[in-house]
Amino acid sequence: MRLRSLLAMTDLGLELVTGEEELDRFVRWVVTQDLPDPSRYLSGGELVLTGMQWHSGPQDSETFVAALARSKAAALATGDARYGAPPEDVVRACRKYRIPLFRVDERVAFATVTERITRILSTGRAADLTAILDRHRQLVAGTGLGSVLELIERDLDMRCWVMTTTGRVVAGPDQPPPARTVTEFLSARRLPHVVRTEPRPYSLFAVDEFGTSRVTDWLLVFDSDCSDWPEQRRALAGELAAIVSLERVRGDDRQRAEGRLAEELVQLIVSDAKPAEIISRLELTGLGVTDSYVAVAAAAEDVLRPRELRALLREILYGRTPATGLVDGEAIALIPADDTAFAEIGSALGTLEPGLGEVRLSVGVSGIVDGEGLRGAVEEARYARRMAAGRDRASALVGHDELATHMMLLAGVPDEVRRMFRLRLLDPLTSYDQDNGADLAHTLRVFLQTNGSWTRSAELLHLHVNTLRYRIARIEELTGRDLSRLEDRVDFFLALALS
Repeated sequence: MRLRSLLAMTDLGLELVTGEEELDRFVRWVVTQDLPDPSRYLSGGELVLTGMQWHSGPQDSETFVAALARSKAAALATGDARYGAPPEDVVRACRKYRIPLFRVDERVAFATVTERITRILSTGRAADLTAILDRHRQLVAGTGLGSVLELIERDLDMRCWVMTTTGRVVAGPDQPPPARTVTEFLSARRLPHVVRTEPRPYSLFAVDEFGTSRVTDWLLVFDSDCSDWPEQRRALAGELAAIVSLERVRGDDRQRAEGRLAEELVQLIVSDAKPAEIISRLELTGLGVTDSYVAVAAAAEDVLRPRELRALLREILYGRTPATGLVDGEAIALIPADDTAFAEIGSALGTLEPGLGEVRLSVGVSGIVDGEGLRGAVEEARYARRMAAGRDRASALVGHDELATHMMLLAGVPDEVRRMFRLRLLDPLTSYDQDNGADLAHTLRVFLQTNGSWTRSAELLHLHVNTLRYRIARIEELTGRDLSRLEDRVDFFLALALS
């Protein structure tokens, strides 16, 4: 419906304050907002009702109305309870950003406006959708997504689940849909997508298709073929996605305070803080100070945004109370230790892999430590993660048991020290290779892998032994090292392991 239709609803008594030239805009939904910046709860086309609780001066009007404009809201309607008529600075901001402004008489409740408009918007079976479209009271009352999905099933005879890309059911009926629904959601070329199964098909919709990477999104699963749906039912799927997105944001908000504490804890660990200081922070994150822990590191080669990577790792570790932070592009999590963590992480990665596409997700898991061993565990997990990144798979997982003993020792050495050690030994070789088209670094690696066997190394490199001797002599000349000495061989072996 268009904004000018609101003025014809005499029972609502809406008064247009400014924006007559914009009255041909369409209204897609009605929301009530009193946050200083409501943009994250808007997706475009909303009539925004506000009691003006965010307003304390002209600067607040600029922030609030600018956020509406960025979010492509249809219009703003202010209640009279606090100020009577809208303050002049609100009117000016609406004119500046071309946001139509209505005044809601204080005798008219916002719930009345919401119900009246949403009934008209649902042009099909309005009675079927009344309780769903009154979603604000449902969610604020704490009934959550479960009650909304129950209303859809009861009134429309259509079952729906909200799921994550690891296969976890966030809300919905007790019997979950087939596991392949998640796999097909992740690999579908376009959405919505219909999964053809017996005895019924399933339709898959993204919750936030354009706002987040698919691998970190949630999905809606309906137990019917959406290609047969009327337009009103398709619109319902879109509105339900908006409700789910709102509830997910609220859940993220609840995690925000504990997330900051977890971020501080991880930063303390990698900055080599004293164990006593680290342990004192453990209690604040919800992890017990006498427990045993496992560190998990994940990275996605800069394809996922940091918040998406952290959210994905939290989802992979769901149910384990992870304390998660970001360090140099890696998401680091600490979880209470148990014997099933590694296998469950591997299972989650197997579910995610079809939807990774260009995302190469690598994960490393440490051994079990106590509170005083957290720094070593984090370094161990990060090194295991780097090993996983070298594997030719969309997702790869490496545990501490795959790390050689010398690698476990190197995990405790600061990154800058490791980098300088590697450069000091290998940079002369890599520079020479680049300038001359040579292959000295690879020759050195093969020579060490064969324990210095001239014959075996020459065979593997397809070289004459004399050519190999020339290359080794050149390596020694460039680096000032002697490969007949055990100490120098060990140094080169460790430097190559770090590269």
